[in-house]
Order: sequence, then C-alpha cells, then structure tokens
Amino acid sequence: MGIEVVFLDIGGVMYDDRVYANAVRAALRELGAVFTDDEFAAEYAACRRDQGGSFRERLTRRFLGSDADVSEVEARAAPHWSYPPGTLEADVVPCLRELSGRYRLGIIANQPSAVREAMRRDGLTEFFSVWGVSDDVGLEKPDPRLFAHSLYAAAVPPSRAAMVGDRLDYDIRPAKQAGMRTVWVLRGEAPDDPTPEQLGEPDAAIRTLAELPEVVARL
Repeated sequence: MGIEVVFLDIGGVMYDDRVYANAVRAALRELGAVFTDDEFAAEYAACRRDQGGSFRERLTRRFLGSDADVSEVEARAAPHWSYPPGTLEADVVPCLRELSGRYRLGIIANQPSAVREAMRRDGLTEFFSVWGVSDDVGLEKPDPRLFAHSLYAAAVPPSRAAMVGDRLDYDIRPAKQAGMRTVWVLRGEAPDDPTPEQLGEPDAAIRTLAELPEVVARL
C-alpha cells in the first residue's frame, strides 16, 4: 500500500520563488516603506529560517508598522506576482515525467488562478489531474480544509498521498496533520541551513527534484 498521489507546491518547488519575494518588496515600496535591498533580504532570510507563519504579514509589520493593512500589500503585490519565461526550475519537467509514469499528480499551492497560464506555457498542466490552487478554492495553506479538499478531489486516503513543499509551516506540518507523507524541498522559502530539529519534521528532505522519484518510492 504505497503512495498513489503526489501533490506539489508551485513557488519554490517548481518555480523560482524570488518572483514572490520581489512582488512583496515592490508592494511595500509602493505603499511608502523605505528600506534597502539588503534590509529586505535580511528580514526575508529570517522568515525562511524561522518557518513560522505568513512571510507577507511579517514583512509588512517590519517595514510598514504594526497597524499596516496586510491585505493592501497583497493587492499591490498581485500585479507583480507572475512567473515569466525562464523562472521554471530546470529539474521540474524531467521529474514530472518520471513521477507521472507511477503516480497521479496534484497541486496544493497558495497561488493566483493565473498561475495555470505560466504552467500551460511551460508544458506542466498535462501532468496534473488534481488542482488545489488557493484562488480557485477560496482556501489558503496552512488551512487544513485545503488539504482535505484536495484529498477529496483526488479520491485518495491521506496515507496514500504525499505532499512536496518548501515550507514546514504551510506544507509539511498541515500535510502531516492530515495524515499524508511529506517531502521538504530545501529551496525557495526553506532555510539555507535547516536545523536538525527542522529536518526531523518531514519524512524526507531533498535539495533537487531529481531526488524526488526515488524518495517517494521509499515512503
């Protein structure tokens, strides 16, 4: 009784997540925040290190103050948040080709619905049969209802599904709570140097998607 469905996040796992970071940075500046690129990078790195809640909210509080409207930052960031050609990670398509021969594939991701346009352009949509995109569903990770919705749509018990993501707080922990197996991808919004305690949370941790098919086979 092995894995039947593999769910993947999008930003950080399949696409360069600097796109999102740059969108938030631009939004903060449009709303009047004054900071250097180095100051933003340091706070963003701290978010990645801590793995403890909304990056957008933390960055908003840090650079616009505790009373700032996070939803306004989200709205300003939206026009900047898209994946242009060249932002797809090189290991994605070979990995999906190998996985799709063994498993059904799905998406669980906090993304605008328009992300499908980039994925279609890059030849990815054909690999996925289950779509748990936050804008489509009206739920965002780490809300357990998004995981429950995606598992229901896949018609698979949690024990036969795996979640592949770059965040402990938004991917690994809620997936484990749902009863899924978990693989932490150490890029994107993952810390550069995860602690032993952090590495002990997922069922497996990988640096590239080239490792994923073999790891999923062992889950």
